Amino acid sequence: MLQMMSRRALPLAAAAALALSVPAFAEDASQPTQVAATAPSTVTIDNFAFAPAILAIAPGTKVTWANKDEEPHTVTSADGGLMFKSPALDTDDKFSFTFDKPGTYKYFCSIHPHMVGTIVVK
Repeated sequence: MLQMMSRRALPLAAAAALALSVPAFAEDASQPTQVAATAPSTVTIDNFAFAPAILAIAPGTKVTWANKDEEPHTVTSADGGLMFKSPALDTDDKFSFTFDKPGTYKYFCSIHPHMVGTIVVK
């Protein structure tokens, strides 16, 4: 009888362990990292996010941000806007900046600071 319970307990324990691990895996999978190649050099602002979140470009590339949200947003370099800072962009407004030097440039929306993005110039 004890051996019979052990045979049943093992598959149940395995199933429980699998079931508990699936939500953790699914949670990690829900956080995709968006990376784009050198073309196109457009970042879309939509649903309170920059897409792609990370854009890789060549030096001398002009990047254009286009606001597709119903709310205004800005594009502000993480250095406090010293490198680039857009005015508030309404729906369908655009802002462009040319990245001449290699490096990693982080930016955010000054109206909604949780909105962040990165330009990688190499």
